[in-house]
Amino acid sequence: MPKKRSGGGLTTTQQAAKFLGVAALSGVVLAGIALPAAGALGLAAKGTVDGFDEIPANLKTPPLSQRTKILDSKGGLIATVYSRDRTVVPLTSISPYMQNAIVAIEDARFYEHGAVDLKGILRALNRNVQAGGTAEGASTLTQQYVKNVFVEEAGDDPAKVAEATQQTLGRKVQELKYAIQVEEELGKRKILENYLNITFFGQQAYGVEAASQRYFSKSAKDLKLEEAALLAGIVQSPSRYDPINDTEEATKRRNTVLQRMADIGKVSQAQADKAKETPIKLKVKRPQNGCITAVSGAGFFCDYVSKIVKSDPAFGKTAKDRAKLWATGGLTIKTTLDPRSQAASNEAAVSRINKDDKVADAVVQVQPGTGRILAMAQSRPYGLDPAKHQTMLNLSVDHAMGGSYAGFQVGSTFKPITAAAALEKGISPAQSFDTPSKISLPADSFRTCAGAPTDDKPWSVQNETETEKGMFDMTSALGKSINTYFAKLEQKTGLCETLAMAKKVGYERGDNKPLWEVANTTLGGQESTPLAMASVYATFANRGTYCTPVALLSVTKPGGKPIDVPKSQCKRAMSEHTADTINQMLKGVVEDGTGTQAGLSDRDNAGKTGTTDERKNAWFVGYTPNLSTAVWVGSDGAHQNKMTNIVIGGQYYDKVCGGCLPGPIWKTAMTGALSSSETPSFNPVDVPRAKEKEDKGKKPDGDKKKPGDDKPGDDNNPFPGISIPPDVLGGNGNGNGHGRGQNNGGTNGP
Repeated sequence: MPKKRSGGGLTTTQQAAKFLGVAALSGVVLAGIALPAAGALGLAAKGTVDGFDEIPANLKTPPLSQRTKILDSKGGLIATVYSRDRTVVPLTSISPYMQNAIVAIEDARFYEHGAVDLKGILRALNRNVQAGGTAEGASTLTQQYVKNVFVEEAGDDPAKVAEATQQTLGRKVQELKYAIQVEEELGKRKILENYLNITFFGQQAYGVEAASQRYFSKSAKDLKLEEAALLAGIVQSPSRYDPINDTEEATKRRNTVLQRMADIGKVSQAQADKAKETPIKLKVKRPQNGCITAVSGAGFFCDYVSKIVKSDPAFGKTAKDRAKLWATGGLTIKTTLDPRSQAASNEAAVSRINKDDKVADAVVQVQPGTGRILAMAQSRPYGLDPAKHQTMLNLSVDHAMGGSYAGFQVGSTFKPITAAAALEKGISPAQSFDTPSKISLPADSFRTCAGAPTDDKPWSVQNETETEKGMFDMTSALGKSINTYFAKLEQKTGLCETLAMAKKVGYERGDNKPLWEVANTTLGGQESTPLAMASVYATFANRGTYCTPVALLSVTKPGGKPIDVPKSQCKRAMSEHTADTINQMLKGVVEDGTGTQAGLSDRDNAGKTGTTDERKNAWFVGYTPNLSTAVWVGSDGAHQNKMTNIVIGGQYYDKVCGGCLPGPIWKTAMTGALSSSETPSFNPVDVPRAKEKEDKGKKPDGDKKKPGDDKPGDDNNPFPGISIPPDVLGGNGNGNGHGRGQNNGGTNGP
C-alpha cells in the first residue's frame, strides 16, 4: 500500500487540472446518469441512484487482511501470522476522540455532504492555487475509503496497486460511482468504521486497532485526545509524520489536528491547547509476526499448518483461492499441538545436539488412535538467518510440505513392517533362519508386484559384525537387528506383500513418489520422514489401525464462521493379534536389545533403532500405547556427513548408533510428554519362540542339525551354540548407499 495518500506532491497546474477534472466529472455524471437534482449539483442525493449496477459486495464488507491466530490444542497462542497487521474492530470499540479526529482532519464536512463535496472541491482548488502548491485535498472520506478498498484488493502486486491508484477520468468515474452507492447503502457511521479499519497508519499497522497497539500498546477504545490526534495526523503521510522516527514533525501534525478539532467544535480550545502541550509519549510494541515467533520451538509446526491451509482443497478449490484466504487472514486456527509434548520434544531436540553442529535432529510425536500431531521440534531454530544457524527446512515432513528433497533412509526401523507382513501371511514369530554374517540371495527370489525380478544380479547382505551369525527367530532378530535374517524373511514373505504392508501403515517416501519395488526395502533403503515413521509406529500402538496424521482441530473465519478441516482417516492395516505380537517383540528391543538406552522404566514401551550406510542417518522410533515418537539424527544439508569419529553436542562419538544418540533424545521427549499421564499397558500375547520348538526336538523350518548346534551357550541366548557378544548391538544397515540397488549389504550399527 502506498505510504502517501494519492494526490500529494502535484504542481499547482496539475492540482488545478485535477480539481477541474473532478468538476468536469460532475458534469459527466449529471449528463450521463439520471441523478436527482437535490443538494450540491445532485451529488448529495439520498434517494435511489438510477443507472448504476449493484454495488459490489467487497465495497460493503471488504475482505480486509488481518491477523491469523494459530493456537495449540489447549487454546494457547503458538504464533500470530499476517500479511498486514490488522485487527478489525467495530466503531463502538474505537475512542470517540479518534472518530472525531479523523473526520476533522480528513473530511470535516463528512456528516453534511454526500459522496462528493463540491463545496470542498472549490474551496480546496482556490486555496491550492493561492498557495502555489498542494495545501488542501478535496477527496471525501467516502472516496478515500473506496480507493483504499481497491488498493487493499491489489495486495502487494505493484501493477495492481498502480492500476488502483491511477489518476484517469475512467478511474475517477468508477470511484465516484461506488462512493455514491456506498453512501446510499452503508451510511456514515459504517463508512467511518470501515475507513478506520482499512487505512494505513505506518509502521506496518493497518487499521486503527493495530496502530493503537503499535504506538501506545493499548486498544483503540482507550485512546486519549492527544493520542487520537497523533494517529489521525499520520494518515496523510505515514513516513513523514512517523512519531518513532521524527517526533518533531509528528508533534506539529498532531497539533494541527487538535486545532482543527477545536475549529469545528469537536473539542474546546482549552482542551486542544492542553493536549498540544502534552509531549508525545509512545509505548511502542514491535510486531510479532510469523512462525519465527512461535513458542517452544514450534516454528516448524506453524509452517506446516500454513502449508496445509495453502494446499488442502478444504480451504479453497484452487491454489489461488487458498493463497488469498491465507493472505486475507483473520483466521483462528486451533491445532493438535499439545503444549506439554511440544515443550518436552523441543527440550529433547536441543539436549544432545547443538544448533551449530555438523548434524541436526528432528523429533515428532503422534497420538495413536487419532493421528494427531502433538509435537514437532528440531535442533536448529526456525528462521532465515544462516549466521544464527536458523533454517526453514522442516526435517520432519515430506518435500511437498517444506521438507528435504527426498527424506531420509530409515535403516532398520523398517524391519517391524516386514515382520508385520510376515505375520499377516501366517509366518510364525518362531520362524528361524540359520544365517552367516554375510549372504547372497538370488535376484529372481525378489519379485515386483507384476511378477518380474527386481534385479539381474544377486543381492549381497551382511550384518554389522562377523560374530552376528547363527540361528535367529523373529524376536531375537528384531532385538539384535539382524540384516541377514530380515533379507531372508522378506524373501519368504514376498516383496510385494512387504510393500503392501508398508502402504497400509502409512510408510511414504519423502519425495512423494510411489514406493520403489526393490529388495533392500526391508533394510530401510527407501527414504521417508520422521512424521511418517511416528505414524507407522502409532499403528502398532493402536493395535493395527493406521490413522492419517492431522494437525488441525478447527478453523474459523472472521466472524466465527467455521471451515471444515481435514479429518484423520483410520483404517485397519493388520489384525490386532499381529500388532500385539509386534508390540511384545519390540518391547524386547528396549529391554535387552539395541534400544536399552532409550527404555522407559515406569510404563510399557517398545521401539526400534536404525542406522544407514556409513552412519549417515540414525533413528529411534518408539511408542507407548498412548504416544508414538520418532527421532532422526543426520545431515540437513547437501553434504551428507558420516557420523563416525565426530563431536556432537560437545560429546565425541566413534560411531553414532540409533540407541546411543536418537535413543536418549527419544527418552527425554517421551518422559516429559508423558509426565503425570496414564500408564496403559500393551495387550499381552504369547509370542512363540524357536527354542520352544527345539525343546520338543523339532528343528524349525525343516533345517537340518549342523555341527556346533549343541555347543553350550549364554544362558540368555535362546539358540544353543550361538555366541552373541554382549557389547554387540547388531547391524541394521539399509543395504545400499543410494537406496535403489540391491547388490550391497548393510554394514551399519544400531
